Amino acid sequence: MTDIIIGIDLGTTNSEVAVVRDGRPEILAIDGAKLLPSVVGLGDDGNLLVGQAARNQYSLYPERTIRSVKRRMGEDVHLSLGEQSYRPQEISALILKRLKQAAEQHLGESVGKAVITVPAYFSDAQRQATRDAGELAGLEVVRIINEPTAAALAYEADHQGSRTILVYDLGGGTFDVSVVRMTADITEVLASHGNNQLGGDDFDARLVEHVLTHLKTEHSIASLEDRSALARIQRACEAAKITLSDSPFARIEEEYLLEHQGQPLNLSLEISRSDYEDLIKSYIDETLEAVHTALKGAGLAVADLDEVLLVGGSTRTPLIQERLEQILGMQPRAEVDPDLCVAAGAAIQAAVISGQTVASVLVDVTPYTFGTSAFGDFNGEPYPFVYVPVIRKNTPLPVTKSEAFQTMYDSQTKIEVHVYQGEDPDALNNTEIGSFHVEGLGDVPAGNVIVMTFTLDLNGILQVTASEKRTGLEKQITIDNATARFEEQELEAARNRLSALIDGEAERVDDDAATGAASDTAARRENVQAQALIEKAERLMESANADDKEDLVDMTEAVRDALEANDPAAIERTMAELSDLVFYLES
Repeated sequence: MTDIIIGIDLGTTNSEVAVVRDGRPEILAIDGAKLLPSVVGLGDDGNLLVGQAARNQYSLYPERTIRSVKRRMGEDVHLSLGEQSYRPQEISALILKRLKQAAEQHLGESVGKAVITVPAYFSDAQRQATRDAGELAGLEVVRIINEPTAAALAYEADHQGSRTILVYDLGGGTFDVSVVRMTADITEVLASHGNNQLGGDDFDARLVEHVLTHLKTEHSIASLEDRSALARIQRACEAAKITLSDSPFARIEEEYLLEHQGQPLNLSLEISRSDYEDLIKSYIDETLEAVHTALKGAGLAVADLDEVLLVGGSTRTPLIQERLEQILGMQPRAEVDPDLCVAAGAAIQAAVISGQTVASVLVDVTPYTFGTSAFGDFNGEPYPFVYVPVIRKNTPLPVTKSEAFQTMYDSQTKIEVHVYQGEDPDALNNTEIGSFHVEGLGDVPAGNVIVMTFTLDLNGILQVTASEKRTGLEKQITIDNATARFEEQELEAARNRLSALIDGEAERVDDDAATGAASDTAARRENVQAQALIEKAERLMESANADDKEDLVDMTEAVRDALEANDPAAIERTMAELSDLVFYLES
């Protein structure tokens, strides 16, 4: 019988342990959760706390709690824990020992060997410190592998052929980007670049600075010396950061944060996703520069990449995914949980060392992108049906995502919500799967915030909710079998193509269908653009002088007549004339 070898991701914020069973990697639960907070502390009674219990007490007793120790690995320092001090590898050993115990409880037998992952950018000193930590925990470290290698294994365990992969790994405390070449037998890191002092902790720090600025501005608190209050702010900011990954707004709240001027001060501060992204933009820019550096180091261009993998919990930040897609021209893959894929890859490597056969990770994902439409810029022109993806294809299920929109004009008391499935930036080229109205919105100026929430469960049931942020007024629609219905449509389309092929009419049928579809879409797009232009002109009539108002009335009627006559040349001409006048009046 071969020895069991476990796979461990020793992370800055969280750590995980995994093992391969029945040919597939399994993340083992610790205290009922798959993530063990990488936090060590001493309780009131002096007993050792590792994981969630230590994390829970950090906000109350930061002086006897240690977190983010991974950032100190390889340094010749001592970290205070109560009245004693310890080397970083000793604190890491306590985390590893807890992971070892959890594995033994699950497996029902002792465990003495492990594969442990480290950032590709880790130095020799940091790698040796990791080995030392393993030995202190009673583990023989049979292999230390790079985190991007482990992630690639989790995605491509049973891959065939050769693939070139860019792994973007942004965790709680470290960042690296690696170019990995995978063949049938070898997984090789061609180049890496990164920063061992950059991660989600720094995002938290920017939010903490934001809160401290708020306290200084609103409450005249120039500096905050209370370590417990600072720790509570830090934890509230971390929670807000996580919320902003899926929602456009979050609240940073702490009741009775401290006593100020003889009164209890309660912290309650809302932050939007866009403001948060402004705070961390410089960090994201640094990671994107590292992407180009790694590609240059590998001697490759963007076009040489087959795919991009996201690793680390901080990659859930929507702006990161958007920016990567912009510069690389492909949607990053994130269907394997970014918090867990490294541990899964470590378990796969462990299984390979012990001679087991391993299959790829199974995960439920949505095969389609779901979204809505909004007024925006499309090919340099204002257009009311710009597609706004909310849940991207290959997102793990179940999932809930939200986006914020705004009303377009003053006193807009109703909106129409369209729900689409597809990938095209023009919503009208996608498949509309539902729509509904929200009426009774507040009689307020333009910019009234409407939050759209999409929830897709394991059964393919999609629920879409539109909510007025100011009042909570909401309306929703439920769409059954949102994913399955398209498979059925595609199957029916395939049957039609085969029938046409059998009848010898395939070319004629496909050409006619394509031409008709393109023509219908173009006509509908032109129609909605015209209607949007007419609405804008009608709103301008309220403030226009008599002569301009008369011109607006005449020109809008001309556009309507052209639309009714279905005269493309007249539509184009009258819209151009009205557009010029609208532009003049708005200027």
